[in-house]
Amino acid sequence: MAESKNEEFLDDIATAEAEEYAEDMAEITGEAAEVDALRAERDEYKDKFMRALADAENVRKRGERARREAEQYGGSKLARDMLPVYDNMKRALEAMTDEQRAVSGALIEGIELTMRALLDVFGKHGIQVLSPQVGDRFDPQMHEAMFEAPVPGTRAGDIIQVSAEGFMLHDRLLRPAQVGVSSMPAG
Repeated sequence: MAESKNEEFLDDIATAEAEEYAEDMAEITGEAAEVDALRAERDEYKDKFMRALADAENVRKRGERARREAEQYGGSKLARDMLPVYDNMKRALEAMTDEQRAVSGALIEGIELTMRALLDVFGKHGIQVLSPQVGDRFDPQMHEAMFEAPVPGTRAGDIIQVSAEGFMLHDRLLRPAQVGVSSMPAG
């Protein structure tokens, strides 16, 4: 009987230790699961942070690009509105006769100075005049064909008349040059 009490006692101790071990293992397993959950949450937040950082960088780059474009091309509407002023002044200067120059020399000199000042302002703001010449090849990227006509001694696609000069604003076409183009058939 003493032996059975000892066995019973040992069984009770073993059961208690087994239960304690099981509780410890459950606690460790629970902590491991909690650590895994925290790692997953950390990784999720890190991913969100990296995406937000990339988005912020993209917004900064887009803003910088928009600022540069606004700086370079923001005045294009005003520039386009100034082109008829240039055209009219040029026509006025080209229409002057020698007799008018003799009578109104100071006035004409004032118009010429104003034209130079306008061209200086254009240059300061990146506006260049496109001046095609008769005989140049028609370029649809830079010229607008106002009419076509068969002119002897020319090839199809040659410029035969320049109605109005064109203008570039930096690397963008502000207004194409208006030209007449030869339609002379090959022969």
